[in-house]
Formats: sequence, C-alpha cells, structure tokens
Amino acid sequence: IRARFGCSLQWREQTFPHPRSIMLEKAFTFFLLVSAVFAQIEEPCRQDAYPPPENSKIKTVVLNLDSAPEERWPHIVGPYKEEMADLIGVIKDLVPAKVINFVDNYFPSILTRLPEPYAGEIKGVADATGLNLGEAILYNIFYEIFTACTSIVGEDESGKLYHARNLDFGLLMGWDNKNNTWAITERLRRMMINVEYQSNGKTVFKAVHFAGYIGILTAVKPQTFTLTMNERFALDGGYVGIFEWLLGISQGQWMGFLTRTTLLNATDYQTAVDMLSKTEMLAPAYFIVGGTKSGEATVITRSRQKAIDTWKMDKSKGEWFLLETNYDHWKKPLFIDDRRTPGNKCMNEVTQKGMGLKGLFNVLSTKPNLNKLTTYTALMQVDAGSLDTYLQDCPDPCWPW
Repeated sequence: IRARFGCSLQWREQTFPHPRSIMLEKAFTFFLLVSAVFAQIEEPCRQDAYPPPENSKIKTVVLNLDSAPEERWPHIVGPYKEEMADLIGVIKDLVPAKVINFVDNYFPSILTRLPEPYAGEIKGVADATGLNLGEAILYNIFYEIFTACTSIVGEDESGKLYHARNLDFGLLMGWDNKNNTWAITERLRRMMINVEYQSNGKTVFKAVHFAGYIGILTAVKPQTFTLTMNERFALDGGYVGIFEWLLGISQGQWMGFLTRTTLLNATDYQTAVDMLSKTEMLAPAYFIVGGTKSGEATVITRSRQKAIDTWKMDKSKGEWFLLETNYDHWKKPLFIDDRRTPGNKCMNEVTQKGMGLKGLFNVLSTKPNLNKLTTYTALMQVDAGSLDTYLQDCPDPCWPW
C-alpha cells in the first residue's frame, strides 16, 4: 500500500503532528479493509445499462489545429473557468500550502522547457480561465500519475473491432460526505468534453478531455486506430519521473503529449504501437491500441524507458478481447482492487456474438468496474470513427474504487 500511495501518506505525516498521523493511517487502513469486504461482493453482469440516458452523453467541440497554439483552447475552456477554479481550490485544500506556493512561484519558469505546441496551449488555457500559469501546468501534470481505469478492445464475429474504457480518477483526493463520493471525481464529471481535432476543415482524430487538460487519455483516429492509456503502478512511477524532469535529469516525454503526437503522426496501427513502445516517458503506463483489421489489438506494458511486454490478441488461442485494468496481465491484481476478474466474467457472458457497443457498455457499467471513481465511459468504433462518451455515476451501495 505504501508503494502505491506512499507520497500521499508522507505528505500527511509532514503536515500533521505525530498522533494525528497515526490516526490518519489507522483510518486509512480501516478504509482499505472495508473496501476489501465490498470487493468480495459479486454483482451480476448488467444487461440493461445500454442505451444510457441521452442527458449523460457529453458534448463535442472542435479544435482547429491550424490556429496558433495559444488560440486553440480559449473558446473550449472559457465556459469552464469556474469549474476549473473550483477543482484547483479542492486540490489546494488537499496539499500543504508550501507545495502550492512552490507551484505558483516555480512552475511558470518550466513552461519554456515544454515542447510546442503544448507550452503555447497551456498558456492559452491559463489566459482564458484566469488560472495562475503554474497551476495550469500542475493541472496538466495531474493526470500523468493518478488514473485508475479499465480498457477493453474486442472483436465481433465479422472481425469488426470495438474499443471502450472507463476512466477512474480521484482516489484519496478528499471524500465528500454530503454526496458520498470523491471530491475530485465529483468535480471532474462537470468538466467532460469530446474534442474533435481538425485541420483544413477535416477531422484528424477525436479525443475525450477534462476541460483544460491538453493531453490525451482516450482517442480514435478514424479508419486508423483507437487508443487508451491506463496508469501502471510502479515504484519507479510518475512522481519520480516528474521530479527528475523538474531537476533536468530526465528527458522523457509527458505521457499525454506522447499520445497526442502519436495520434497526429502515426498513419497506421503498427506505427502507433511502435511509437508508444519505444519513446522514453516520465511515468510507466499501459497503452491499449486497437486497429482496423481482425486481430489488431495490443496492450503495451511500459516502463519509463520502453515496453517490457507486448500482449497481442491471439486468434489462434480463441482470444477475441483484451481487458486491461492497472496491473500487469501476467500477475494477479491487488486483492482489494480486482476489476479484471469480474470484467472478464462479464465479457465472456457477452460472448463474441454479442460483442458491440451495447455489450461493452453493460460490462463497464457493472460494479466494481463501475465504482465511485468512475467519471466516464467512452465507446469507440474505428471504422465508423465514432467516439461516444457518457458520464457515469455509481449509485449506492458502491465500491470506493
């Protein structure tokens, strides 16, 4: 547990006097034990979640890649400046004041070290929302190191590929007793948008964003490939990589920038797999990639330096789907966070004959893959170039993660 959440616990130990630190850790341990009990409860696989309510579908906005970087996001993020300020306010309440002072005073100086167009885009976001530039940079680092997810690529009997994911975010970031949810998760649900990236009036790719975050976690490049990113828990994780980057030790890429670069430049599935396998990054991750041809599905298990495993769909073994959460597929998941087993069970109940958007949405709407951290479910079909994203909310009783 300390390997996974050590940074958060250490912050609390520096902030609180010793007795309160002990109380916090005991409370945290109790919380984990209660979660473990919940995790043993098996919910039947849902058959009735699809279609989701129309009002849960998030809207789509257009970003013009032909505009100057500073001009790309203001019309998109401007309507969300109050929500972004509220989210930053919650983050400020969760971390020591000295950390925020460091961010406000030091982070603006690192903007020049970010590659274009990303540096210009972040500046444009800050100007349009009134955020301190350092806080706008922090907001974009945020998602590099703390997402828990479920991603699935599946193939139907005709060979058509579908790709779906739940994005879970906000673990240990403030529990809202009033609404019985995570404070960060609750606020992120208000900030969801689909962004259609266009150049010369034509769609290049489509992605899901939290307003103000310019990196990409979920996307489709029509008739080319689909892509999702899941966090990989490791001791040599995102905190280490970002700290080394700030010190000038690491030259690794930010994960969200690598995915955008791949979507812009990769012209086919295999090129995307190669780019995501070989580029040095700041944080370990899983990249889940789907192509356009039968059997084109890969889960790339990444260290910060390179791919350490490439798990491809093997039709000769009868594999018709790959499901990845946040654990190496050849190892057992953490016993209090096993979303893999119920996810696989539900996928096998769907069967290849029933494979499609409906089946995937039902699987991802079944607890514990649906949990208190889940912000959205995205459904993609590469041939149609479709990306449909729906807000998710887990009714009680529900798993904390």
